[in-house]
Amino acid sequence: MALSAKDFNKLKRLRAVFDMNYRWWRLVSDLLSYAPAIITEDMVRSLEKDGDFSKKEAVCALLCSVLGLHPEESAEDRTLYHKYLCPSVRIFSPDRYANDPYVKCVAGNEISLGRWEYKTKEYPPYRAAVAADAETEADGLERMPLCFFDGPFSFFAVTEDGNEWMTLTPVDIDTSKEAIARAHGRVITFGLGLGYFAFMAAEKDSVSEVTVVEKSAEVIEAFRTAILPRFPHKEKIRIVNADAFDYAEHTMPKEHFDLCFVDTWRDAGDGLPMYLKMKPLEKLSPETEYLYWIESFLLSRLRSALFEQIWEKENAAAHGVQGTVTFEEIEERLSDRGLRRLAEEGKADILRIFTEEI
Repeated sequence: MALSAKDFNKLKRLRAVFDMNYRWWRLVSDLLSYAPAIITEDMVRSLEKDGDFSKKEAVCALLCSVLGLHPEESAEDRTLYHKYLCPSVRIFSPDRYANDPYVKCVAGNEISLGRWEYKTKEYPPYRAAVAADAETEADGLERMPLCFFDGPFSFFAVTEDGNEWMTLTPVDIDTSKEAIARAHGRVITFGLGLGYFAFMAAEKDSVSEVTVVEKSAEVIEAFRTAILPRFPHKEKIRIVNADAFDYAEHTMPKEHFDLCFVDTWRDAGDGLPMYLKMKPLEKLSPETEYLYWIESFLLSRLRSALFEQIWEKENAAAHGVQGTVTFEEIEERLSDRGLRRLAEEGKADILRIFTEEI
């Protein structure tokens, strides 16, 4: 495989975009991991008052400083500020989620159940959090959307032996909306969590039943005791204690579901191997529509790894007037459609890198 000299120059420009993506992901990941609450309400109010800033403008300016960007001095930092940082920031009111049906029905009471504790926790104003699934533009630019609440934000959480195990935050709610909207007929979901998807799907008149497949018997028992009794349509919900991959391969093809929502991971890091293991199993249930939680984040990780493979080969190749592959063909491989096809086939070397440990 080799590009023409002209197409290799296009690939080099794409290399620069991927490098910027990586820098942005790294900056935001460090912020969320080590200092998510570094921006305070007093800091935002000070800029609003003294500089006639809007809330978003104030947060963007503070975030620029916190992340160590100097857009006035560096062209690269200007790109990060204008194309990555500012479009990523969302300012939300805490009331945005107060009327969510699940929150109103389930998240009000605190329960202790052995090692498990169900409680309400709170983010201080302007604590950074992931707002939605990854955003990808046509030129390869990728962003991680961030939300900042302009007041204290309460959310439902479950701890196991004092350690946070599961939460219901904006990213959990908003990234389930598409699957909930498309749920109809007989629905199956892999991964129980706090039962948010199962609750919302069961609320729909167009959904006749929701099967939940969960591997942990302990999680199922705690859920059945503390949460399920509050569901208004619990009669629609069937919980099965089974391994998701085994169920998808051997049982699901005989049950004929209309929609499957796969949500067995905590984030894209542990999710990509499971995504790549599940995708080839779709063909066993061709009548079922498959949707995946935070799929854009998963595809982003796969895209980055595949690009590095392509770059290594192309950077070592000789590039003439004509090539054996075109830049457009590489773009198609790196597109969401191309990556899904690659995952469904389950044959490429890149897949074995991610699936060898599961």
